[in-house]
Amino acid sequence: MEVPDVGGNVSDQLPDRLRNASTRRAVTVPAVALGAAALSGSCAVWAPVAAALDLARSGTRLPRLRLLSFGWAWTTLETLGVGAASGLWLIGRGDDHGAHYALQRWWAERLVDSLRIFANLKIEIDGLERLAPGPIVMCARHASIADSLLPAWLLGRVGMQPRYVLKDDLLLDPCLDIVGNRLPNHFVDRRTDDSVTELDHLEHLARGMGRKDAAVIFPEGMVVTEARRARAISRVAERDSARGARVRRLRTMAPVHAGGTRALLAGSPDAGLVFVTHTGLEALRDLRDAARLPLTEPLRVRIRRVARPNVPVGDEFAPWLDDEWERADRRLGDPERLRT
Repeated sequence: MEVPDVGGNVSDQLPDRLRNASTRRAVTVPAVALGAAALSGSCAVWAPVAAALDLARSGTRLPRLRLLSFGWAWTTLETLGVGAASGLWLIGRGDDHGAHYALQRWWAERLVDSLRIFANLKIEIDGLERLAPGPIVMCARHASIADSLLPAWLLGRVGMQPRYVLKDDLLLDPCLDIVGNRLPNHFVDRRTDDSVTELDHLEHLARGMGRKDAAVIFPEGMVVTEARRARAISRVAERDSARGARVRRLRTMAPVHAGGTRALLAGSPDAGLVFVTHTGLEALRDLRDAARLPLTEPLRVRIRRVARPNVPVGDEFAPWLDDEWERADRRLGDPERLRT
């Protein structure tokens, strides 16, 4: 069994010592709160020092100042989010999905606002109206550490509620951990050899979705870099030469794992399938890319919806999904095609 078949990436696993929720939160919550306090209390020191280094080495782009400022915003928002979630629990609303979805929308919107301010993020969206109504299964491109926010932010704009398939190391983010475990999400256990159970979890996740609901998966199973994409294509070709010939046509995105998407669709027989692809966040693949701030290209998002009767079933589904992903990949290199 390969857990990546449900959308996971086995290279970044949650440490064993942090798998217990109480132990993990006893570490992560104070760490983030202390980070917020430290950055807030010392901003009169780090801000001018970072700005001086930037002006000396990077001109007026100020990448270090921008990164530290976003770090301050993120730790502050995390701390506020954990505080709000704790407040909901204290007043007996720990199982109130509506209140937690409202908190999630607020948190995602404020993080996107922070990226606008500190990373010069500009957003262009084609097809926002195609998201609603649900139920839908959303397959989203995964190009950076920032685009995990994108589905929640997009769905929040049309009043819909995401059910995420997430890699388990994201439990180290306190807000995702606490709020994410109070809402219908699934954190993939990449250590297990039991793919059947994992796929059953995803099918169960999608059950009961209605007009406001969306199941979200990143079918590439990783933040895609050139090296990772090349390795993924090679692994596919080693297992299946015919499929390898198909996925070698990909130029930007990585091959998809069909199992997780198929399971979500099985759990929600009426759900449409939505593809969310984008360009513009490649400069934020990881923190080492901070020197490339601010962003110089807008985030261009394309949303395409396939009605459920047009989604094949059975053995035809995986090749069809490959073809649809390759079709989306062809548009990424051409902003004009991305809008068509």
